Amino acid sequence: MGAADNAAPRQDVPERGRGGREPEAKEREVKVVVVDEPPGAPVARLQAQRPLAPLQVTTQAPPPPMSVASGGVVPPPQVATFQPVMQTPPQVAFASLNSRVYTNGITLCVFLVHLAAATFAVGFFVFRAVKDIVQHPRSRNARRERSLLRDWLPPVEGAVALSIVLAFAWQKAVRAWPRAMVRVILWSSFGITLAVGALLMCFSMPATVGLGVAMVMFSIGTGLYACWVTRRVGFTARVFERAVQPVDKFRGLNGPAYLMVAAGFVWISVWCVAVIGAANYRFPGLTILGLVLSLMWTAEVMRNVANLTASRVIALYYLRGMQSSVQFSFQRALSYNLGSACLGSLFVPTIEALRIVARGLNLLEGEDEFMFSCAHCCLHVMNAIFEFGNSWAFVHIAAYGRGFVQASRSTWEQFERLQGMPTLVDSDITSSVCFLTGVTSGALCVALAGSWTFATHKRYTATVSLLAFFVGYLMTRIGMALPQACVGCYYVCFAENPTSRLFDPTIPERLHKMQEGADPLVPTPRFPQQHPGAA
Repeated sequence: MGAADNAAPRQDVPERGRGGREPEAKEREVKVVVVDEPPGAPVARLQAQRPLAPLQVTTQAPPPPMSVASGGVVPPPQVATFQPVMQTPPQVAFASLNSRVYTNGITLCVFLVHLAAATFAVGFFVFRAVKDIVQHPRSRNARRERSLLRDWLPPVEGAVALSIVLAFAWQKAVRAWPRAMVRVILWSSFGITLAVGALLMCFSMPATVGLGVAMVMFSIGTGLYACWVTRRVGFTARVFERAVQPVDKFRGLNGPAYLMVAAGFVWISVWCVAVIGAANYRFPGLTILGLVLSLMWTAEVMRNVANLTASRVIALYYLRGMQSSVQFSFQRALSYNLGSACLGSLFVPTIEALRIVARGLNLLEGEDEFMFSCAHCCLHVMNAIFEFGNSWAFVHIAAYGRGFVQASRSTWEQFERLQGMPTLVDSDITSSVCFLTGVTSGALCVALAGSWTFATHKRYTATVSLLAFFVGYLMTRIGMALPQACVGCYYVCFAENPTSRLFDPTIPERLHKMQEGADPLVPTPRFPQQHPGAA
């Protein structure tokens, strides 16, 4: 019965006028009923009426009669304009996330060979020191090594233990009170280094007086720098506050940094014993210098491994909204990206040192022609190196598995696409803040170890103080890798996707004020004249 009734109207449709209103009404009625019928003619008729159009239009909620008339025209342009914005960036990022290529393989091989040689040298010198003490207890070398183990090693190990506590304390404080800690770090570095320098000069020994004068001069420079960057402190504090917020979303994100600090403690403890053995071997000066350089490179690699781990987790959260595995990111940093970490550990400290020198000379270049020439020479060298290596590269190394040089170029190209972004990131003082935390910890370690040694055996005061500063600085920098990685991801990921809802208006408002001249930045050597109206 129902089939016969439905067949009759379809036969009358060709006989009536095509422009009448009644046939259109029946066609709409037939469309609703014939959907489930199997005959070929109704199916062909249904396909001619574009059955997908109602599905596209229902999401936009127009009246059903208008959806039939306009369903073939209106929905396609809307879908075409919406898809590139939301789907294209994730597809590009997804294609690069599973890279299984070992980046910077030559540097990785060099570092592994160096690490094997350093391990052999440390083991050899430790064995030699123990052998002299056990087999030849009355020899000159044995007596000297026992003296060093008894009087020189305990203060150094105490400084290492203090540096671990300070590394964890700095990281926790920066995450808990990011706004206040920027100012605290700047001015505490000035005050503590000045006080420790005065303490060393009070020991009244030529070596300690020289170290004290150097620390006092550094503290004066730190105070001038803190005054010079006063206008940047507020913005840096806001960036710190926003950048460290995603850390709480990932359980155990600070675990790799803690693990690297623990590994550094073990390695430095054994390394100190090896220095005692090397002091009684051939060419002790060159041997100890080689051990020091090896320790510096190894500690920097440890810091950058923690940096890459945190950078991958935070970058994928900003770019893809992913809850990435901390353990998997740590494994990638120790395997596929280890070569880039090794190469970056050589480049980045050199670049940071050149930045400090260039900024210092930039303040004096107008007073003397020689200073002017030195400042511009240093600036040209820094610009040439900066094109091939910068600290922002670790974000793309971790997220996309690129080599260090390629990642450095890609990150800077992204900054240059966004107006005002190169100037903003070049004036960033996050790296300086993290550097000063290491200096402050090193100065506190000097106060502990130097006072301890001066009270027991004065002749070792200078060497113990110098080594304590060195160890305290390295350990704290490893602990501060997490906050620095968060800030790097905040800048780089914003430049890649400025419209993401995960970013607040902190950077856009700053860029807008810079363009209007309402909030100019302090000129830097690479951008000396950012705003003519700047005070």
